[in-house]
Amino acid sequence: MQIADLDTPVAVVDLDRLEANIARFQTYLDRHGIANRPHIKTHKIPQIAHMQLAAGAVGITCQKLGEAEVMANAGIADIFIPYNIVGGAKLERLVALARRASISVTADSEYVVRGLSGAMAAAGLELPVLVECDTGLGRCGAQTPSEAAELALLIARAPGLRFGGLMTYPTTDATGPFMREAARQIAAHGLAVDRVSGGGTPQMWQAHRCPEVTEHRAGMYIYGDRYTLKAGAISLERCSLTVLTTVVSRPTADRAVIDGGSKTLSSDLLGLEGYGMCMEYPEARLYSLSEEHGQFDLSRCERRPSVGDRVTIIPNHCCVVSNLFNEIVGVRAGEVEVVWPVAARGALR
Repeated sequence: MQIADLDTPVAVVDLDRLEANIARFQTYLDRHGIANRPHIKTHKIPQIAHMQLAAGAVGITCQKLGEAEVMANAGIADIFIPYNIVGGAKLERLVALARRASISVTADSEYVVRGLSGAMAAAGLELPVLVECDTGLGRCGAQTPSEAAELALLIARAPGLRFGGLMTYPTTDATGPFMREAARQIAAHGLAVDRVSGGGTPQMWQAHRCPEVTEHRAGMYIYGDRYTLKAGAISLERCSLTVLTTVVSRPTADRAVIDGGSKTLSSDLLGLEGYGMCMEYPEARLYSLSEEHGQFDLSRCERRPSVGDRVTIIPNHCCVVSNLFNEIVGVRAGEVEVVWPVAARGALR
């Protein structure tokens, strides 16, 4: 089957570009002695995770237990969940997961540490727990190196837990000073910081500038999107994920409507103008999305599509697009080679 035979809307991955992106970033991290722990929330596909591991990744990163369960079912043995796990139902699932894979997690409060400790001690297991540190994002994480050190000591003393290191997102210029001071204070308690986990695709080529970081978590580097293009992390010719759509209406001379809306491309803007880039008509502006319709302003286009024409979109945010499709179609030289179910789609708990 060829690309032209695919029904739309459909998410398509160029396999040559995908494989090159995996190899290219792995080579960079290897050169700088940084472990690669890719974030699978971008693709949610076990087969791609296995490709990343085969290229040299030390393990994977999952944001939710549901994703980790899917990946463990696919035989992936080393999984990091950098997320506060709260509540009896989730802790029970975490125990079950820790019995069959090497799991590590994060915590940024005594409440989370106590919950993890109670569950793991009762199960007779030991769980590595990293302290999440807020080094500038303003989301989760210990707010100061002193808070991080206090949590590290609490983890080290908690039954069923082992202090596993420090984690932050994203890696920024503030990461190094924060981690150095936290490590100094932690060392004063007689503890070693063996692992410092940083991350982010927009910052991935600067990972080596923070020597405190021992591993990097990036997700979007395998696909690319308009956000990573804007950040300079990937170039247009390396973007491997596109969404193929069909023009279903030309109600006016300056407007085209495609069969992909917010349920196809997501409504994420991420500071960008419009909801995607049209490869065939780069001057067209995808200015509006409803659930099943996307509207292009064609007023700046010399050439304009007709009803029935297919147009290829680079989405703003590839991670969200992955979670909108049941399957991803892998193509090579215009031929369909594989169809991957998005196995962890909707694994939000």
